[in-house]
Amino acid sequence: MSSSETERPSGAGSPGEPPAGALPAVAPQLRALRRQASLTLEAAARAAGLSPAHLSRLETGQRQPSLPMLLALARIYGTTVSELLGETVAERDSVIRAADMEPTAAGGWTYWQAGAPGRGMQALRVHVPHGSQGDIVRVHPGEEWLHVLRGRLRLRLGDATHRLAAGDSAHFDSLTPHRIAAEDHDGVELLFVHTLLQSPTAALCLGPTPGDVS
Repeated sequence: MSSSETERPSGAGSPGEPPAGALPAVAPQLRALRRQASLTLEAAARAAGLSPAHLSRLETGQRQPSLPMLLALARIYGTTVSELLGETVAERDSVIRAADMEPTAAGGWTYWQAGAPGRGMQALRVHVPHGSQGDIVRVHPGEEWLHVLRGRLRLRLGDATHRLAAGDSAHFDSLTPHRIAAEDHDGVELLFVHTLLQSPTAALCLGPTPGDVS
């Protein structure tokens, strides 16, 4: 049994697990979405790295899921963390027009929203100028995918450094410490997609934050 499945006395939470009542009641959603995905309790638990007993406790409301668990289950069920939490968002267009992509500056980067807000996945077009935030190490739950549109990128993942040119991509677990920097003086332009563990109103994962590791 993994550490995330260890039983604790009532009222005690594991690291990264919200206290009771911190999340909406997700149990009915978890069971309904699993059945909608035509998965047995055993199959879903195995795919999420949980025991069937632990997933059963989540589905019956005896335990609250941690945010990493929610992300794993959302992937397995083909949905978003927002839907698992029962959050509703306003209707939105599926197509984002270039004319509607207003540039915004954050931490020296310029970015354009390339996806609809309020999703469990965020898509951005990003310009990273030379020398901007190249020394910031980021570590956070989720996954990231990036594709170099123009220029050259220096990407450090853990202890390895990668240099990417236009047309190259990278897809990695964002719990791996990572740094992003432009190799060229003109900067680098990227397509950038990452998963969000927060609610639809969460801030963009850009720029230095109190949680960044340096």
